[in-house]
Amino acid sequence: MDVVRGRFAPSPTGELHLGNARTALLAWLWAKSAGGGFTLRIEDLDRPRERPGMAQRQLAELFWLGIDWDEGPDPQTGVDEGARGPYRQSKRTKLYDDALGRLDGLAYECFCSRAEIAAAASAPHGDEGPRYPGTCANLSSDQRSERRRTRAPAFRFRAPAGAVRFEDEIQGPQEIDVQAETGDFVLQRADGIHAYQLAVVVDDAAMGISQVLRGADLLSSTARQILLYRALGLQMPRWAHAPLVVSASGERLAKRDRALSLDSLRARNVDPGRIVDALWRLSGQAAVLPGSLADRARSFDLKRVPGAPLALPDSPW
Repeated sequence: MDVVRGRFAPSPTGELHLGNARTALLAWLWAKSAGGGFTLRIEDLDRPRERPGMAQRQLAELFWLGIDWDEGPDPQTGVDEGARGPYRQSKRTKLYDDALGRLDGLAYECFCSRAEIAAAASAPHGDEGPRYPGTCANLSSDQRSERRRTRAPAFRFRAPAGAVRFEDEIQGPQEIDVQAETGDFVLQRADGIHAYQLAVVVDDAAMGISQVLRGADLLSSTARQILLYRALGLQMPRWAHAPLVVSASGERLAKRDRALSLDSLRARNVDPGRIVDALWRLSGQAAVLPGSLADRARSFDLKRVPGAPLALPDSPW
């Protein structure tokens, strides 16, 4: 395993926008500034939401921006290159099934619908909805068998009480009580699709990822993932959660913002170097002479990245 290895893992459910591009750029720079490797993984678990052809388009757009990777799908052919593939989550489901099996005693069947959880749960509400009240946590074998006759179960992780503490390289010290805020969380949905929390832990460990830089909207997920790293006995990475990029009016960028998508900017023949310049400045980095991304990696300083959301200027190009 490389001493340092970063990654970027887009989901092919919509177009990449400048916020996604800034996250990918920072993840790449952080890894390369330490002389490390970089992996590109396609997070396509939720196949019903996947847009046909989007994954290959995202690869081409990232490569156009100047971001390359040592392992992952080829940006032109889509063929996996590297020893730790496949690099699409849809082809890695056996690994998730195996991990779920290793959580025996910490994972249990849950037969609750979203509506039932919402009706039974009280505040707080986390990023996955209302806190799960533990309705199915202690069902007997007979009760589970009876419920299976009418409903397919999801699987949940028994989250222990108490704070999970970790250091974020951008956001600083963090303390999250998963049981108090989220409750027992989903590992596999009732339709058989494995949850992001499980898949990302299994994949990052298997692919030798030593540092994870992603958007701050995923900061709250980290405590749940730490619990899974511990339960599965896996090597934990370093964490860095970059602030979101917002529009000039302060609104969060979304995949529906066509004017700020990489596809739209590329179609308008915007120089990708100008995009990198804008994202570099937006990330608090010292001014540098024009050069390659490798040149920028030599002067990149993660500590300069601000922790608060960052607004794009009205007309950056």
